[in-house]
Amino acid sequence: MSEAQVNRLIGAHMPTTGGLHNAITSGHEIGCTAVQLFTASPRQWRTRPLTEAEVQAFARAREETGIHTIISHDSYLINLAAPNPDILHRSREAFLEELQRAEALGIPWVVTHMGAYLDSSEEEGLRVLGESVRLLLEQTAGMKAGIALETTAGQGTNLGYRFEHLARIIDAVGGSERLGVCFDTCHVFVAGYEIRSAEALSATIDEFDRVIGLDRLKVIHVNDAKKPLGSRVDRHEHIGDGELGSETFRALLHEPRLLHIPIILETPEAEKMHPVNLQRLKALMNDS
Repeated sequence: MSEAQVNRLIGAHMPTTGGLHNAITSGHEIGCTAVQLFTASPRQWRTRPLTEAEVQAFARAREETGIHTIISHDSYLINLAAPNPDILHRSREAFLEELQRAEALGIPWVVTHMGAYLDSSEEEGLRVLGESVRLLLEQTAGMKAGIALETTAGQGTNLGYRFEHLARIIDAVGGSERLGVCFDTCHVFVAGYEIRSAEALSATIDEFDRVIGLDRLKVIHVNDAKKPLGSRVDRHEHIGDGELGSETFRALLHEPRLLHIPIILETPEAEKMHPVNLQRLKALMNDS
């Protein structure tokens, strides 16, 4: 096994019950070398500011566990492509706070779904999203924390199910270095990209590189899929138990171009199954 595989950044989205720092310590306990978390409730608009004690506890947990690769995910309420002006304003304000919390905690990337155009149009949704991202990057100029646009399943009116959508937003903000991409295996597959063999995965990564650029890829979400290729239905499954199957993840874990990218589980039944899914990934990683 190569040195890159031995030092692989691999982990899960961990709960923050009892404090943000607990996501790191509980992740370490199950064998994570990277962690994703919510820095506030994902189902509320209003959030209280972080205290200095919280920031210090977070930093201590980082040092004590040796987990330095930490990603945050934004609130489920945020829609940066919303046609409703009030929702759009609240979404932009909430995401600004997401970036501010990430900066205070030393988190480099805030993952976000690209929003839904609802009763407008895909074209208009992409325009509004591009404007939202441009505005947020301007408001946070000088910060290190950046935005990672997540590939989506394309369910309903959700944007981001084509690589071209992400490229469009990157172009809209002038190619800012603080704009990255999160590649989700379930979402990409149900959106219509074949990844179920080493050859198919390689071809899809080639397409990603052609349209977006692999230098933009900052994090990978690994989830099996309950629904078939091209179904555009977002339902995560445990590793190896869904439509993707174990071979997909073995191929992904051995793809040379992806060895340096943090890998994060978002599979169901986190408390019970994250340790199981993490061990499944590690077994596939060690199986050459």
